[in-house]
Order: sequence, then structure tokens, then C-alpha cells
Amino acid sequence: MSGVLRVGLVGAGPWATTVHGPGLLAHPGVELTAVWARRPEAAAALGAPVVGEFTELLERVDAVAFAVPPGVQEGLAIRAAEAGKHVILEKPVAGDLAGAQRVAAAVEQAGVASIVVFIRRFAPEVVQWLAQIEAHDGWAGASARWLSGALLGGAYSHSAWRHAGGALADIGPHVVDLLDAALGPVTDVLAAHRGEPDIWQLVLQHEGGRTSTATLSMALPTRPTVTDLAVYGVNDLAYLELSGRATPAPDAYAQLLDEFVELVNTGQTTHRVDVTRGVHIQRVLDKALRLATG
Repeated sequence: MSGVLRVGLVGAGPWATTVHGPGLLAHPGVELTAVWARRPEAAAALGAPVVGEFTELLERVDAVAFAVPPGVQEGLAIRAAEAGKHVILEKPVAGDLAGAQRVAAAVEQAGVASIVVFIRRFAPEVVQWLAQIEAHDGWAGASARWLSGALLGGAYSHSAWRHAGGALADIGPHVVDLLDAALGPVTDVLAAHRGEPDIWQLVLQHEGGRTSTATLSMALPTRPTVTDLAVYGVNDLAYLELSGRATPAPDAYAQLLDEFVELVNTGQTTHRVDVTRGVHIQRVLDKALRLATG
């Protein structure tokens, strides 16, 4: 296709109102054609036409952006793909691995484009960090920490699915994706433990025998949030760290939309963080969850 991409937004929660909605409204290659949400008044506040049924949204758009819990996203994303609509999916892709695989199968069968909102992959500092890693051999391992108090208070503290899944479900996809991109594909989860309060410890094995570790929590009173990743090895750099978040989420989302529009306009259906990538990351999270819960 060519011209402006008509996109419908599903959801009107905090992430939809601060990232998806404003980003879709501001992007020159996109028209936010319809919004559908559980609370019509919240949907109306986004400043775009509100529809009463998901079917009506599908009739008006070329693509659908989702900002809903993973268990809700699964069924709706399958319907969108079956209707021939391109999809912007939140992470995790579904409530469990089997659901994510069903979404991926529907996307593949329909031949539509997909991007999963691994938002940090669209930040320039992350792109540069990964490029530096790729330019040097000899990396032996990696580590990550993502510690916040997001479940203790604030916009996301009333999210039932985040409380149920904890840090593994919400920030785990971001961390595993970054470690996987930095050190090579994760092939196994060697250890996983969930302690109190919602502290996850992971040991991952990567292709070639390298290992990485991750510590995750959304229930610690850390201010500001701690986000740091590092790779280390036997090369001239020896240690390369990525600390903090320099690029705000809305700016990274604008880059995501640039790439999504390009995918659709060129007829491509594969991307570095498409739904296939989402399934791979969810497979790792599924193994971690099974190890931690016995």
C-alpha cells in the first residue's frame, strides 16, 4: 500500500494514553482512525474517533495497535490478523507460550506485518550499544538489572496482570530481548528463582555456551528505576555497559512507527522484533516460570 496508514488503537490505559495514542496522532505517516477500549470515556480522551465494537474498528483500519493485557491481546490479535490487518503487539505477545504461538501462526498465515513493542530496541543509545558489541568478538557473558517500584504505586500499580506475573511478565521480555540481542540467541534457562518482594534471578545460556544473569523486580522502592546491562569478555573493550534510559519512550515509539510504516509500504513481513521474535522471548520466559514454580 501507499499513503497514510490507517491505524486503530485497542486500549486506553496509561501506556495507551502516554505512548501509543500520542505517537499515532503525531506521526505523519499514520492516521489514528479509531479507538476501542473497555472504558469509552477513556478512549474518547485520546482525541480520536471511538467505536463501540472491535469489529467496527477492523472495518475502518489497515493496522491495529494493541495496548491491552497479554491474555486479552491474544484473541484480538488473531482476529485482526485473520482480517488482514497489520499489527503492533505489546509484550508479552499472549498470556502463555501456546497463545503466543497461535498469534504468530495467524500473522504468518495472513501474511501481514508485525512489530512487538520491545521499546528499548528503538532507542538510539541501545542501537549504538548493540552495534559496538557486534563489532567486537570475544564476549564471554552479560548481566542485567532492572529494579523499580512500579507495583508499589503510580500509573501501573493497579494492573492485575502485572501483579500476577510480576517483573518476569512485564519487564522480563525487555531484559531477555536485550541480553539475547547482545550475546546471541538464548538456548536455555539454567536457573530461575522468584523471591520476595517479587525479585527474580535468572541464569540464561546463549548460543556458543556463553551465559548471562538477570535480576528483576518491580516491588522495590528504588528511585529512580535502575536499568543497567553490560557485556564482558576478552577483547580490547573487555566491558561495555548500557546504563539508564536516555531516550523517552514516546521518542522510541516514533522510531518504531517509522519502521512499521516502512514495513507495510514495502510489503515486508519480517522485522528484528516481529511476532516470531516475540514467541522466542516468550519461550524463554515460559521456561523460567516453570523452573521457578517447580
